[in-house]
Amino acid sequence: MVADLSQLVKAYDVRGVVPDQWDEPLAELFGAAFVQVTDADAIVIGHDMRPSSPGLARAFAHGATRRGADVTLIGLCSTDQLYYASGALDLPGAMFTASHNPARYNGIKMCRAGAAPVGQDTGLTTIRTLVEEWSQHGAPARTATARGTVTERDTLADYAAHLLGLVDLSGVRPLKVVVDAGNGMGGHTVPTVFAGLPLDLVPMYFELDGTFPNHEANPLDPANIVDLQARVLAEGADLGLAFDGDADRCFVVDERGEGVSPSAITALVAARELARNGGTGTVIHNLITSWSVPEVVRESGGKPVRTRVGHSFIKAKMAEHGAIFGGEHSAHYYFRDFWNADTGMLAALHVLAALGGQEGPLSGLVDRYDRYAGSGEINSTVDDQTARLAAIRAAYGDRDDVSLDELDGLTVTSTDWWFNLRPSNTEPLLRLNVEARDGETMEAVRDEVLALVRA
Repeated sequence: MVADLSQLVKAYDVRGVVPDQWDEPLAELFGAAFVQVTDADAIVIGHDMRPSSPGLARAFAHGATRRGADVTLIGLCSTDQLYYASGALDLPGAMFTASHNPARYNGIKMCRAGAAPVGQDTGLTTIRTLVEEWSQHGAPARTATARGTVTERDTLADYAAHLLGLVDLSGVRPLKVVVDAGNGMGGHTVPTVFAGLPLDLVPMYFELDGTFPNHEANPLDPANIVDLQARVLAEGADLGLAFDGDADRCFVVDERGEGVSPSAITALVAARELARNGGTGTVIHNLITSWSVPEVVRESGGKPVRTRVGHSFIKAKMAEHGAIFGGEHSAHYYFRDFWNADTGMLAALHVLAALGGQEGPLSGLVDRYDRYAGSGEINSTVDDQTARLAAIRAAYGDRDDVSLDELDGLTVTSTDWWFNLRPSNTEPLLRLNVEARDGETMEAVRDEVLALVRA
């Protein structure tokens, strides 16, 4: 029976429930297909702390070596540590993680050499087709090539050194920082990266545990940073940091226990990266980041470029424009000097450098970058995404005081507010983001659009 991978292979990665949707034999086929599609002689593989990750990674490696590729196993790592290994070793890479999903899930994030993304349009569709074809009888052996070798390598210290070489932390004052690793890979990377810095580190949930006994490793959900917010206040800390399960995203809490908008962090890091590059350069931002992001980029001498939501679009624009930095409102941060890949850890180091380089609190520092009232992302379950979007388009299409664009879903922009409504690729949802010059206007626009969406 041919496997149906339509629910497993997503736009940017492989992700599903183990063993219901996929298992080690299927992972082995993915390894073989990955080598064929990338035409790789050697690859690098890492994995997170989920109970199923080591076995899936080994099976993938087995499939790769059967196709003649040499495999470097870097073991436990964050996703950005795998990107580091792919860039530094110039090898295609595979990371076994389901990021912030519950424990029963697992997945594969794949990249070409230099951490270049593998998504639907850059090889993932072909990989899926091969795995489906081979699921009946197995992958054909590459008869003309000897079986590949497997070696192990620890890249954690080198990864930390590379990041620390990209941010000047020499003048940072002592800071007290609470870090919530959510039992994810931040508990593995933070102690090494922060080891030589003048920080009083208060660790929370650093024990690697892919069953997530304390809370989901998804800081985008406000419920999952409640513990961090309380601890920052209890400790009188200067700030708090929360990493997701595979530690490629970082969320920031200020000294008052208030969450800092990822758009404000994007603007702050953009200003610092532009200064580091002589006040010139291009910065990529997706269309749901705050108005403050392109404003700060222009004020700092840079050129903002707006793009769709999603890391494959950000990375493609980074490469196209030779951009120095890119940010998303989901707290993914991309750096030219990190092979255009995303690393929450490097963004965290920028925040520490900015805060530690002046005497004021974090709340005062980010005020200049957090200029508008935002709704955050609001999801609505709908029966027909296309029909609901069409209804919203019709409601606003004839108004003289707004402009519409459809770069990603529907964006409606007025003088004092904007909103974006876009469909989920994987669920029957419409995702709404609203921003306005004041909170009252934002709430009025939010409520008006939600009433139409949920009619």
